[in-house]
Amino acid sequence: MPRSVITLTTDFGLSDHFAGTMKGVILRLCPAAEIVDISHEVSSFDVTEASFVVAQTYQYFPKKTVHVVVVDPGVGTSRRPILAEAGGQYFIAPDNGVLSMVYSREPKLKVRHVTAGKYFLKPVSRTFHGRDIFAPVAAHLAKGVTPTNFGKLVDDYLRKQFEEPVRSARRGWTGSILKIDRFGNLITNYHISEFGAVEKGPFELSVGLQYVTQLGRNYAEFAIGEVFVIVGSSGYLEVSANQASAAKILGCAAGAPLELRLL
Repeated sequence: MPRSVITLTTDFGLSDHFAGTMKGVILRLCPAAEIVDISHEVSSFDVTEASFVVAQTYQYFPKKTVHVVVVDPGVGTSRRPILAEAGGQYFIAPDNGVLSMVYSREPKLKVRHVTAGKYFLKPVSRTFHGRDIFAPVAAHLAKGVTPTNFGKLVDDYLRKQFEEPVRSARRGWTGSILKIDRFGNLITNYHISEFGAVEKGPFELSVGLQYVTQLGRNYAEFAIGEVFVIVGSSGYLEVSANQASAAKILGCAAGAPLELRLL
């Protein structure tokens, strides 16, 4: 059997059995699968953060990689399990907006409502669809079952707009914090491709009760604990502090609103 890559992104953490159980299901059905953990430390129930994490990683994997995303606060409800084909790769996830950033990057995509119960584990738990639906569907897909066998195409899949700042003034935009990484950097939804003006002239970014006005090329330009803006590896503006947590200094959390003004 040819090599098949399956990635896992969840909010399960590593102290419980959930992530390991999903891997066991996959390997039992598709022993040749190579499983890659993207992250199991997505903040609990945080669909926005999971969407960001997946969008930053999938493009670096081989074609036909199967990406399983399980951040699913609506598990057990009528929300649909879906299979998306985009960028030459596959995505299996709940239809709760967690693939929104993938959708925005890939104009050519197909999304299916996964209804083929013969590929599920039985009985299907009301609380662990990662084990009973998403993992076995991923394994069968990796083994060569074609997407058409899992369900019909849909066009009413949930697509959230949390990635796009909103103009609030002639030279001002309201944005938000997409994610806080383990270093305490605040990853914003201002992408340098749209807000390159911050590299050319003065600006102020309102974060919590403070304004950040300095743009850095690297962390070492600033004193330890000093807060500044930097263009992160994802291309988004990040609010950072040299060798310190900007999130703790500014008292901000993921989802918090921001205001960018070009001066």
